[in-house]
Amino acid sequence: MAKNVAAIVVNPVNGLGLFNYLESFFENEIPYKTFAVAEINQVKTNSGISIETDDVIANLKSKIDEFDALVFACGDAMPKYFQAGPDSYQNEMLEIMKDFSIKNKMMIGHCVAGFLFDKLEAAKGKTVTLHPYIKDMVKNVKVSDQKSVIDDNFYTAETEHAIPLMLPKVIEALK
Repeated sequence: MAKNVAAIVVNPVNGLGLFNYLESFFENEIPYKTFAVAEINQVKTNSGISIETDDVIANLKSKIDEFDALVFACGDAMPKYFQAGPDSYQNEMLEIMKDFSIKNKMMIGHCVAGFLFDKLEAAKGKTVTLHPYIKDMVKNVKVSDQKSVIDDNFYTAETEHAIPLMLPKVIEALK
């Protein structure tokens, strides 16, 4: 039986990245649910397409045990992460990401995902890849120049364009 995936969707989300994951899950009969990092489940892609997620981030905390993997769908909202206050949805997202990593669940993402895994110390000592512009911002992980890296339960792609390189291994692990 396929594993269940929770996809965290920031607002605005990188549509190309998100749809890469979701299409692959759909085509391979991998069950997934999407969770908006917002108060409501309406988000937009960075190109302005409106989408409705299955739920919101606040409701994922009590459902973590229902999922085997977490996908972080990066987006243009990430600069807001650095301005987030203590009660922000971004901080709630980080707490949930940490909970998933503590439970040793699959952690999948691209672009800034490796940075967030580093910030949470979730991937301490692991090798990740991430957007070239933020490679020197990480402290607890090893950074690879490869387009896609898998280290234990961490699956990272440099950008949304590298996700297809990683997806076959992600799908294999989720089946």
